[in-house]
Amino acid sequence: MIDPTFPKSFASDNHAGVHPAIFEAMAAANHGDAPAYGGDTWTSTFERQTKEVFGAQAEGFAVLNGAGANMVGLALMLGRYDAIICADTAHIATHETGATERLLGVKLITVPTPDGKLRPTDITDQVARLGSHHEPQPRAVSISQVTELGTCYSPAEITELAEAAHTAGMRLHMDGARLANAAAHLDCSLDAITTAAGVDVFSFGGTKNGALAAEAVVVLDPSLTQAVPFLRRQSLQLASKMRFVSAQLSALLTDDLWHRNASHANAMATRLADGIADAPGISLAYPVQSNAVFAVVPAAIAATLQSRYLFHHWDEAAGIVRWMTAFDTTPAHVDDFLDAIHKAATS
Repeated sequence: MIDPTFPKSFASDNHAGVHPAIFEAMAAANHGDAPAYGGDTWTSTFERQTKEVFGAQAEGFAVLNGAGANMVGLALMLGRYDAIICADTAHIATHETGATERLLGVKLITVPTPDGKLRPTDITDQVARLGSHHEPQPRAVSISQVTELGTCYSPAEITELAEAAHTAGMRLHMDGARLANAAAHLDCSLDAITTAAGVDVFSFGGTKNGALAAEAVVVLDPSLTQAVPFLRRQSLQLASKMRFVSAQLSALLTDDLWHRNASHANAMATRLADGIADAPGISLAYPVQSNAVFAVVPAAIAATLQSRYLFHHWDEAAGIVRWMTAFDTTPAHVDDFLDAIHKAATS
């Protein structure tokens, strides 16, 4: 539970509130009646914007949360005896309570990585499984953009993974809960790291970027789109009052609000990372390429800081903590935290 007497949380971008423009979009949708289950004008607008941003073949489907988006997107690609290749830190492997195995009935083939990112060889190393009735069949590769270690795949890296997957008869899925932060860091368009890079299905995250409860499944492979409405309903991801979900996604895609929110969050993380450069005993665990700062912090310093600030231990044995910034993190929030870090580190 968040203590309201605490200062700004650095535990998660999920702790942030809703961006005012998104609240306004929801309020604007709250007038009169509208058809349910996506038959409304707000959903039509979001679907049109999806094509404008991600290409004419892109089909966008609004859903309620990130885990649900992953389940719907992955279900499109998999049969009962299939498997998913992913990093061992992937959200689907570590923070979705076994939803992929339980709900989809497939196996996760997890690959250790130094930075949360798969390499093409991680795919080709699994090709020997194909055709063996003793082995689960790898049919999908799932990557996270941003990864769970705060790192980003470049467009070229995603293209190489897509080519390796497609050559092996697999499809490429992307968990895009922080896709906006990746595009902002890479200074590229959203389609450059999805459509143009060869991704087949991905999620477009809104909740971590200023929305209330709004994510999207975006399908780029036309052969997969027909099944989405049925799987979305079966997966409990079809909202009856869909207009309020779609209005949020539409607001993010209007006038590049997604980019402004993500760029600001990233900038605050960079400010925080730069500010600890001279803090004794503290160092960065991974490159800062998004709105996440992973730092190696001695246990006594971390305990002192956690008496006032909210943040998570990522790897307690290694002394790694995770500090997250959000669209509403201010320079003053960061500087206040940095002042506390330096005092704790030098005391």
